[in-house]
Amino acid sequence: MILTFYLLPQPYSVKLGAWFIRLFGFIRVKTLGTIDPDAQMYLLNHQSDVDIGIMETISSKNIAWVAKNELFSIPFFGLVLRLPKNIALQRESKTAVVKLIKEVKRCLDAGRVITIFPEGTRTETGKMKPFKQGAKIVADKYALKVQPIVLIATASYFSNKKRIFRPGVVTAVYMEAFYANKEDENWLINTQTAMQKVYDDELANHPRNR
Repeated sequence: MILTFYLLPQPYSVKLGAWFIRLFGFIRVKTLGTIDPDAQMYLLNHQSDVDIGIMETISSKNIAWVAKNELFSIPFFGLVLRLPKNIALQRESKTAVVKLIKEVKRCLDAGRVITIFPEGTRTETGKMKPFKQGAKIVADKYALKVQPIVLIATASYFSNKKRIFRPGVVTAVYMEAFYANKEDENWLINTQTAMQKVYDDELANHPRNR
């Protein structure tokens, strides 16, 4: 898989690896709604290691992931993050925000879509953790067009914690995109509320997602 980063240009090397992960896990994806071709930022809920692979395969865009700095040091996985020049977030650093803004600008100038798990970590309970402000700071700074995307119960198919590895169909819901407005102090909180409602409604109305 690592060889693809040297043999193929971006984003094809990443997409190929992501498809390998999906096919190896026998995971299919059903999408609802429409992905916005002009979106500059994706916001996703996060439950499973397979979430990244799913997102890479349902979007044709060159994605720039924002991830915790320590993840870039993990053997193999860290290399997968570093080679495509994704964005490392040093959350405890005083200069973290300044560096994040510069790195986001670099990726935007290259035509990449900034993609963030605003919860900052995985949660398998079905209840999203409070969204961190980094996504709002960046989106407000550049007035980005943001599209929330809700992945339904991915941990029920792939969970290292619970030792769950089973094939199935994952649902991905594309919500309506919007432009970030720094005058609206609550748009991130409201987005989390809306994403949670979509998640809960999907589980309630479609038991196959459980």
